[in-house]
Amino acid sequence: MGGTDVTDGWDWRRGGETPAPVRPTGAGVPPAGPPGAPGAGSAPVAAPGGVPAAGGPPPVAAPYAGSPAPGGSGVGPSPWWSDALADPWRDPAAPAAVVVPAVVAAGTEPEPVTDPDASPGRPALRHLLLIPLITALLAGALGGALGYTFAVRGGAGATVLGQEAAQPPALAQRKPESLAGVAERVLPSVVTVRVSSLGGTSEGSGFIASADGHVITNDHVLAGGSGKASVVFNDGSTAPATVVGQDPESDIAVIKVSRTGLRPVEFGNSDALAVGDPVLAVGSPLSLANTVTAGIVSALDRTMQAGEPGGPVRYYAAIQTDAAVNHGNSGGPLVDGAGRVVGVNSTIKSLVAEGQEAGNIGLAFAIPINQAKRVTQDIIGTGKARRTVIGAQVGGPGAGAGGGVRLAAVEPSGPAAGAGLRVGDVILKLNGRPMTEPTDLIALVRKFAPGSVVTVEFRRGSDRQNTSVTLAADAK
Repeated sequence: MGGTDVTDGWDWRRGGETPAPVRPTGAGVPPAGPPGAPGAGSAPVAAPGGVPAAGGPPPVAAPYAGSPAPGGSGVGPSPWWSDALADPWRDPAAPAAVVVPAVVAAGTEPEPVTDPDASPGRPALRHLLLIPLITALLAGALGGALGYTFAVRGGAGATVLGQEAAQPPALAQRKPESLAGVAERVLPSVVTVRVSSLGGTSEGSGFIASADGHVITNDHVLAGGSGKASVVFNDGSTAPATVVGQDPESDIAVIKVSRTGLRPVEFGNSDALAVGDPVLAVGSPLSLANTVTAGIVSALDRTMQAGEPGGPVRYYAAIQTDAAVNHGNSGGPLVDGAGRVVGVNSTIKSLVAEGQEAGNIGLAFAIPINQAKRVTQDIIGTGKARRTVIGAQVGGPGAGAGGGVRLAAVEPSGPAAGAGLRVGDVILKLNGRPMTEPTDLIALVRKFAPGSVVTVEFRRGSDRQNTSVTLAADAK
């Protein structure tokens, strides 16, 4: 090769022979002899089994090629396998020794261990574990995000809680005759009435009575106003309203709005009501628009005398309910279980003192719709309402245990005189309704339309008699 070849003493072309180590040559180092031959510089050869030859010193390992000899210079690196320098058993400074492997019992040999770095370029085990771990984390994050999105939006793959019913329960279907079904039909026809006055703006309720824009409300909602009113519909839209007419004694007023596509209410028959019938009160109590409260008919023909100080006295035989009614419900409809208007909410009873703010205590009163409808038709037709009279004046409670109200005056050509009633007669019943106070007779008479025929039970002296009276309209 043109130079001195350096070997590690192994002849790789000859198998089965023990390689002879190569000793470096130099000053003070005797030449090596043939293997096993005694001579200067030769190391004793170990006998078979690792026992030193007889009479010789313990064997000493020859230094590796490439290690410096004492008193001489070293040679080049060994061409042995690549990790020879990292192998602790090939440390050139380690003393030479022959290690006899221990006898291993059968069946207890350790499992072979594979060097992870035996194959150059092979990825480490931690790298192989790290890749699927990162992939799993990314996939889990992506899956969680998609699952949350689908769950929020109700998409496919969202967790389904419970089981789907084959058909919704009866209460959830909201049948037309249910309270929810009734409220759904009536609410679009109920409005909030706003009236401007010198003291500000007051609010009440009302309901659409005709498709051309007539709205029924209470007279006391408009009382004291400047004549300017507006209506807020169920959908929140507003429209100006003009006052068609008012009747203070019946507490009914009519306003009109100019709007098409209105949905009027369905009218019922207040005379067909019975105590215990379910009813709904709809309106804007305390400015809370589109409020619905439920109750029952607590009493019928509850005679009322109401009015503000200095104003007209109102008489009506009211429908008493326990539906929650508060300020702002005035003028709103009272509807039956079929969604038909049977009354106009007007008055409440309260325990507060005079001048204090009243609230619901379960005693509310509505004008019967038969009376309110009749007054409304009179106002629309003539601008004013007719008042029904009996043609007599009452002076006070009747004497005796039978009760009743005494007639203080009878008009000569009035309905009472025409039926044979006289001054001093005591009216005991009107159409079967007992009379105990003068208010009872006035309120019940005004409940009927002019021309109605009513039966009157009265007492004259000690005799009890019956007669029929045809009621008439006031001449005013």
